[in-house]
Amino acid sequence: MSKVFLITGAGRGLGINIAREALAAGHRVAATARNPQKVLDALGGEQDNLLALSLDITSPDAAAAAAQATVDRFGRIDVLINNAASFQAGYFEEISDAQMRAQIETNLFGPMNVTRAVLPAMRARRSGHVVTISSLAGVIGQEFCVAYAAAKFGVEGWMESLRHDIEPYGIRTTIVDPGFFRTELLVDASTSWAELSIDDYAERTAETKKMWQSMNGQQAGDPDKLADALLKVIDLDEPPLRFVAGDDAVPAIEAKGREIAEQATASRVLGTGLSHHDAA
Repeated sequence: MSKVFLITGAGRGLGINIAREALAAGHRVAATARNPQKVLDALGGEQDNLLALSLDITSPDAAAAAAQATVDRFGRIDVLINNAASFQAGYFEEISDAQMRAQIETNLFGPMNVTRAVLPAMRARRSGHVVTISSLAGVIGQEFCVAYAAAKFGVEGWMESLRHDIEPYGIRTTIVDPGFFRTELLVDASTSWAELSIDDYAERTAETKKMWQSMNGQQAGDPDKLADALLKVIDLDEPPLRFVAGDDAVPAIEAKGREIAEQATASRVLGTGLSHHDAA
């Protein structure tokens, strides 16, 4: 059955792949970008089932306008895909306070803004599916990714908790944790480098930045295959609360789960029996 999708960050990268896959499957798509012409250029121009919208996800007013425009055009929103994101690379001390705040503003508060704008229409219909693209870095902290991981770990906690808020109204949630895919996250338009410089980090920064730059376009994951898999997940009668994607991500997150369980077990002696009990 045809669904109405609202997809953020559809001017490049994975957003284009998802929008293209959804259109090919017969769905109606509102695809957003800061410059909607990029959406049209990427997806083959104007189409009856495509609405290209301008959206800066850091603006609550812009998010509300995009949600309303989608409902005005297609009558409802069945699936929200929070895909838009940026990558702030660098070591913590070399990332300025402004850069850290900007990363969290985009990657955490941005999806919150769009979701807050969409939920009233979904609640009114007692139906909907909120899908937020997180990352392997939202589950496992990595070197040079402290800002990105902070935002994506926030996404994980927000989405896990949001599920309990909105599930009673027939609205499903799915967190997507991809590994390394060729999604254009490492292109200049999506990546920012730490603007401060500290001598102790200088050599490591130069080497690590070069390594990250060399990865652009060489990641093993195929975004077309990821988009296809994601559409299949969305079509499930019982979509998963978390979808882990990528030959690298699945074993890494399985291992992280075992590591956390081992840490909890190791904490048992000192970490339990700490509740207050009144003396008899």
